[in-house]
Amino acid sequence: MPLARSLSFTSLSGLEEWDEEFDREDAVLFEIAWEVANKVGGIYTVIQTKARLTCEEWGENYFLVGPYMESSVRTQVELIEPCNAALRRTIDKMNSSGCKVYFGRWLIEGSPYVILLDVGFTAWSLDRWKSELWENCGIGVPWFDREANDAVLFGFLTAWLLGEVFHFNFSLFYLIYFNVDKEAGDRQIYHRYCLERAAVRCAHVFTTVSQITAIEAEHLLKRKPDIVTPNGLNVKKFSAMHEFQNLHAQSKARIQEFVRGHFYGHLDFNLDKTVFLFIAGRYEFSNKGADIFLEALARLNYLLRVNHSDVTVIAFFIMPARTNNFNVETLKGQAVRKQLWDTAQTVKERFGKKLYESLLVGQLPDVSKMLDKEDFTMMKRAIFATQRQCLPPVCSHNMLEDSSDPILNCIRRIGLFNTAQDRVKVIFHPEFLSSTSPLLPMDYEEFVRGCHLGVFPSYYEPWGYTPAECTVMGIPSVSTNLSGFGCFMEEHIADPSAYGIYILDRRFRGVDESCNQLTSFLFQFCQQSRRQRIIQRNRTERLSDLLDWRYLGRYYVSARHMALAKAFPDKFIYEPQEPTSATGFRYPRPASVPPSPAHSLHSSPHHSEAEDEEEPYDEDLEAEKDRVNIRQPFNMPNRNKNQTVGLPEKN
Repeated sequence: MPLARSLSFTSLSGLEEWDEEFDREDAVLFEIAWEVANKVGGIYTVIQTKARLTCEEWGENYFLVGPYMESSVRTQVELIEPCNAALRRTIDKMNSSGCKVYFGRWLIEGSPYVILLDVGFTAWSLDRWKSELWENCGIGVPWFDREANDAVLFGFLTAWLLGEVFHFNFSLFYLIYFNVDKEAGDRQIYHRYCLERAAVRCAHVFTTVSQITAIEAEHLLKRKPDIVTPNGLNVKKFSAMHEFQNLHAQSKARIQEFVRGHFYGHLDFNLDKTVFLFIAGRYEFSNKGADIFLEALARLNYLLRVNHSDVTVIAFFIMPARTNNFNVETLKGQAVRKQLWDTAQTVKERFGKKLYESLLVGQLPDVSKMLDKEDFTMMKRAIFATQRQCLPPVCSHNMLEDSSDPILNCIRRIGLFNTAQDRVKVIFHPEFLSSTSPLLPMDYEEFVRGCHLGVFPSYYEPWGYTPAECTVMGIPSVSTNLSGFGCFMEEHIADPSAYGIYILDRRFRGVDESCNQLTSFLFQFCQQSRRQRIIQRNRTERLSDLLDWRYLGRYYVSARHMALAKAFPDKFIYEPQEPTSATGFRYPRPASVPPSPAHSLHSSPHHSEAEDEEEPYDEDLEAEKDRVNIRQPFNMPNRNKNQTVGLPEKN
């Protein structure tokens, strides 16, 4: 009897192709098996040989769960600290509750992460879990069946593990375990908490600025917000695209002048190949992400050096702290720069006068006589003035608490002292910017326009105006998925990084993983050519419509209409619009960016000279394609008395 032909890899006609792009960035895959790092039979080979392929697909988001067998672990597993913050908290909690959970890498091809559960150590829970199995499923397991008993222990431990991971991963789920009354009392702000909670309870309509704060409010203030009202800005649109690019060039030139003075005597790098990064805001070292930014800068410095990059990065920290005056060395640098400029102007005028007089009498000038001894003396004196015995200062001011300052202490630890070998330089400006400053006479908006990238890796941010301000000025920025702005942009943009919005994962990744991701963002940004940065700024600036009050103001209009309907139900009726896929803007991938997997971290192409010369780019054409593809905001009828209240039409 002939054998029927079985389905093979090339004839899976019964399986549909997976056409949709699946974003694995925020997804985690757990594969559970008794033979993970524990050879019993053929399943061990299946898991072991399949691991490399699965790791290629899921990367660091793939975890194998199996039993802890000491003899196997000694030879097959490298035990390490958990890479994921939620996993770390989960394992710590389970271990403190009477379990033994181990985390490591399985030393096979692909090196997948493994979570190993010690079933023997948790045998004290066997009777309780077997009773639960009987009560819920009507399945009894005899005491003498060791394999079945191990399966019960392993199954319940796995369920416990996954439940804890889910709780810690699910948004701000840790708030479930937060005793608000006790914590408020311990901090002596219980009266404030009561006032805020009472106001929330009594309001006809309760709004928050982002989904992050909405989750907080629901758990802490015990009321789910009626509407989320994102923060907007008054956006000034330029009639021509090149206008804001010109403003960037002008502001960048002013920052370069400051840098020339600050690094006098050590200006051994090309300012035309220098990238300006900055972080600004309240001085909250960890909350605003200054800690992870500094660590990423140290790693970036290493990458640029080992790759022999000719790019220099100057990172500004604009965070107000207690100071008593400007740093003398910093002021001296600006004075030396001005003196050099004045000397150059004087010599230029003298040279120009001699040239003019020579041409007047119809003679070509004798170049050897154009500069006399006095001119050379002036220039030599100016050159000697640039000699410097110390390194360029890291801080522009004298700090009152220098020895305990978090930023300065971190800089000392990572060793970024602005040496000639460092490709990353740091300038800590512990004062808000002002156009009247004798040091860096620029207001904040002008300074932002002159930078190349704003970096705001906040661990928590209800909204985040600083990256929003960067966006409307056409400056790319780094935000996080624990900020209102970052979550908002992820919701409205198909590929944020293509538009210069780099969203750092601080919700599902541990600190070290997030730092590596930020380092990758910065390194790839530094690899972009000038042309690629210009294209990216054009894309970033196009997102300004998304942050304009003319668009975001509709959420406040809706909130006011809802309040009227609740306060005066006999006069106003509010029928909320059901959310649809067409609600609000939805920016597609830019037309000039080729399709790539959704989990790709970067859509901006790497630097390529051939690309610069051969690829045509029409900004107006790309912008028009985006406008056609953008889904327009919803329209609702205008409000009249005794008429359904809805959202206004977009003007």
